Amino acid sequence: QVQLVESGGGLVQAGDSLRLSCLASGRTFSLYAMGWFRQAPGKEREFVAGIRGVGITTAYEDSVKGRFTISRDNARNTLYLQMNSLKPEDTAVYYCAADERFASMLNGENDYWGQGTQVTVSS
Repeated sequence: QVQLVESGGGLVQAGDSLRLSCLASGRTFSLYAMGWFRQAPGKEREFVAGIRGVGITTAYEDSVKGRFTISRDNARNTLYLQMNSLKPEDTAVYYCAADERFASMLNGENDYWGQGTQVTVSS
């Protein structure tokens, strides 16, 4: 059983940076693929970034490549999303997710989800 708690969201201006964190419970954190998803008002939830258990393989949605970086610290059971050069279109609720299968995680079919953290980017 895994519990996920996101933090680090807030209200910022375009061009600013934020770092989101996801603290996970459990003793097998390194065995899970982890990812970040987001949902903007009136839109479907979408994949943002993902990372395998040992952190070697990462994947990003095209619109955030070069701006966002996903990483993990397995010793601290923590997943991060560093977001730079934020744009108003990045405004959304960001969710942390975990699954035993990398492919399932990428597709949004995760066994575990956090409650989300709000990111708002003003013009």
